[in-house]
Amino acid sequence: MINDSSSRAPRAIPNVLTIAGVDPSGGAGVLADIKAMSALGAYGCGVVAALTAQNTQGVTGVMPVPPAFVRQQIETLFADVRIDAVKLGMLGQAPVIETVADSLVRHIPPHLVLDPVMIAKSGDALLEDDAVGTLREAILPIATVITPNLPEAGVLLGGRQVETLPEMRRVAERLREAMGTHGHRWVLLKGGHLPGDAAIDLLHDGDRMIEMAAPRVDTKNTHGTGCSLASALAALLPQAPDVPAAARAAKDYLTQALKHADRLQVGSGHGPLQHFWRWW
Repeated sequence: MINDSSSRAPRAIPNVLTIAGVDPSGGAGVLADIKAMSALGAYGCGVVAALTAQNTQGVTGVMPVPPAFVRQQIETLFADVRIDAVKLGMLGQAPVIETVADSLVRHIPPHLVLDPVMIAKSGDALLEDDAVGTLREAILPIATVITPNLPEAGVLLGGRQVETLPEMRRVAERLREAMGTHGHRWVLLKGGHLPGDAAIDLLHDGDRMIEMAAPRVDTKNTHGTGCSLASALAALLPQAPDVPAAARAAKDYLTQALKHADRLQVGSGHGPLQHFWRWW
């Protein structure tokens, strides 16, 4: 969390909503999102957009939630709870994406972070092929920040996965252009799939291209890294002075969660992060 010691007034605790799928193992999706948000000083709320049967080794089933019920969850929550930021994860199907976009356009949350979840760590598909265009057209123009990894960026742009840092810069520029010209919007392009000792991400708003590097952590327990980073960012945006400060703090948090991940013993595949490394 970001602390401001110059102020004596109690810090307002932000209410942050995740709209995503459920991973029963708790490593990704809504359960992981709530853990990251809680660890960073936010009160987490959750709308379930899809159900999955999965563990640390793979996904054995996906059950979409009817769009009408997704809408009912969102409308009921916004009718009562002030929402300071929203994180979008696994939405799964085009009708669900359209429903979520329609609701958020009407409620206009101050911050909207999109993690374009398409493929699980195990390689299983989590977004239907015909939903990619809907995600690009309905969600990208209203997002404050999008957080694709390199394979996801390739799918969003209809091209191949990039393999070098200069290519990453060009892709970040193209993604920012795809978000449109309305408002101040950012791309956080994650470079974890590139080789090297450092994990380099690019933060771009159409003007500034900020390079954020961290040492690569040697662990197989990387399940839910994308979910957790986007949720950390959503939790920090209402507490930070600007998007770059929130993004740097979110990346630092994720690096530590990865460094402490091997302390957990959850499953035999790609295990979860240690979201509560500060306390456990």
